[in-house]
Amino acid sequence: MDVGSYVAFAGGVGGAKMVQGMSGVLRDEQLKVVVNTADDFEHLGLYICPDLDTIMYTLCNLHNVKTGWGLDNETWNFMQSLSNLGGTTWFSLGDHDLATHVERTNRLNLGDTLTEITADLASKLGTSICIIPMSNDPVRTVVHTKDGPIAFQDYFVRLACEPVINRICFEGIEKALFNPLATNELNSNSLKAVIICPSNPYVSINPILSLKSVRETLSRVKVPIIAVSPIIKGRAIKGPAAKMMNELGYEPSSSVVAKEYCDIIDGFVIDNTDIDVVDCIQEMGISVLVTNTIMNSIEDKKQLAQDVIEFAGDMMIKGV
Repeated sequence: MDVGSYVAFAGGVGGAKMVQGMSGVLRDEQLKVVVNTADDFEHLGLYICPDLDTIMYTLCNLHNVKTGWGLDNETWNFMQSLSNLGGTTWFSLGDHDLATHVERTNRLNLGDTLTEITADLASKLGTSICIIPMSNDPVRTVVHTKDGPIAFQDYFVRLACEPVINRICFEGIEKALFNPLATNELNSNSLKAVIICPSNPYVSINPILSLKSVRETLSRVKVPIIAVSPIIKGRAIKGPAAKMMNELGYEPSSSVVAKEYCDIIDGFVIDNTDIDVVDCIQEMGISVLVTNTIMNSIEDKKQLAQDVIEFAGDMMIKGV
């Protein structure tokens, strides 16, 4: 593997799977992961970062493989005791996971940045891979429905994505600054490629891209920017991406996701079963890689990562 660094934009379980695969074919110091924080929220007095924790636990090999989120071998005594007291239990916090949120909240209250805290937690939990919150400033995803706005975690967890949405907005996005550490990595002379993981384009990736200066920074990047589709044959492997697309008036397809990114990407990766949309995507001026994008095993994840990295290398050689 060539020396050099790779920046991944990620969120959710799909993003975690992709970066786990990348961690298996790159050295730790080569991988930089910029993570969505727009689904962070305050709950039971604690500052919860679902995407950051999913990425962190996965890269530390501590995650629950069956669910894709949370910790393996978790216990739930706190939640049971909270339930016995009549407390709010719709968002489950495992006993071990709880320690992460308590420590993060305490350190934020002491004045540490989310970036500093994330780096320290990741190191103590077992990875030296650079995990970068998209911003140290608060941004909150809100989904709008006919009955009014709903905070994202209420929609995603408490309401199980059942409400029909008509709009998504990111509160605080106008004032939030893109993490300067991420900017430095994108401007690095050692950068080989930027990879947009197969995360939900609307609530995991768009918050990152909506931060001021991000698209401008990406426009100056001299290496391939490649996105991996989270949609396979009109369906999302996990999460509400396809449902959201339908409700927002878009056909759930890889070509529609490619169009969402067409102003910033050079390459797009689709599953073998979506080969029929290759021409449509290429007509947007985007190079296409067709491969297996279903990540059921660690071998699948590593192979997809290898395919994407080689795709980026081929594009660089061709002068993209």
